[in-house]
Amino acid sequence: MPHHPFIRGIAGAVTFAAAASGVAADYPSKPIRMLVGFTAGGSTDILSRQIAQGLGLSLQQQVIIDNRSGATGNVASEITARANPDGYTLMMATVATHAINPAIFSKLPFDPIKDFAAVSLIAQYPLLLASHPNVAAKSVRELIDLARAKPGAIRYSSSGSGSPGHLAAEIFRGASKTDMLHVPYKGGSPAVAAVIAGETQINFGTLPGMMPHAKANRLRALAVTTAARSPAMADVPTIAEAGLPGYDVSSWAGVVAPNGTPKVIIAKLQREILDVLKQPAMNARLASEGAPPIGSTPEEFTKFMRNELAKWAAAVKQAGARVD
Repeated sequence: MPHHPFIRGIAGAVTFAAAASGVAADYPSKPIRMLVGFTAGGSTDILSRQIAQGLGLSLQQQVIIDNRSGATGNVASEITARANPDGYTLMMATVATHAINPAIFSKLPFDPIKDFAAVSLIAQYPLLLASHPNVAAKSVRELIDLARAKPGAIRYSSSGSGSPGHLAAEIFRGASKTDMLHVPYKGGSPAVAAVIAGETQINFGTLPGMMPHAKANRLRALAVTTAARSPAMADVPTIAEAGLPGYDVSSWAGVVAPNGTPKVIIAKLQREILDVLKQPAMNARLASEGAPPIGSTPEEFTKFMRNELAKWAAAVKQAGARVD
């Protein structure tokens, strides 16, 4: 008697499900590589190493960080996009690699959405607007007044053209109708050092990188760039409440894999990452560094990245930033 196609379909689905669960059960059977598009010691690298360590313990396999800096993270993105989608290559995607770069580089050798499988958003954190302690402005309002009174007199440093800090400053400049001069440096640390040395007056830098200097009074913390205050610096206002309503810029990081990575492996990684983020010690450590963990489903993270791409494309257009 010929098999009914529906029954044959069910049998096929059951076989597939059994094979898929087998894939997940055996995974991982060797070390996993996690690419980071920035140098060792930066905020993305530090966050990635903390996640990799926790993930390695829970998966009982080493998760090895592979720093491939270059072209604001594009080198690491391209390696990841072209890697074998077997679950053994991951990447810590950031606002730079998967939201800003597609808007500032005229050509990219990868598609930030189509060439990657989202796993989970890890953390979203503010930038900190800080000034040299000698700058006459002690608040955002006073900074705006000072910049309007002396067009072009205030110089701001950034970690490079098209970096989150550069664009955060350009969005601020546009919204406050001020004229400030951009001075790009090769990385976040030299950009912060420039303000401390008085070469520039202000900087929009990552919270983990700026906080120690603000606490030691080498910098004056004026405001955070997110819509809500940061629990790590609860006494510092947001730019929105300090004079520019609606201002909201954040940096973020999340784990992605090459497109085509089996869904069961993505699901297993996502579950394990959420467990790592829920651990009290990990949660407390990230929160104290100004990057409280979030965690998400792959679908939520994909939607988040699409929204970020659109938001930053508009910001880049307004700033007129290009890198070629």
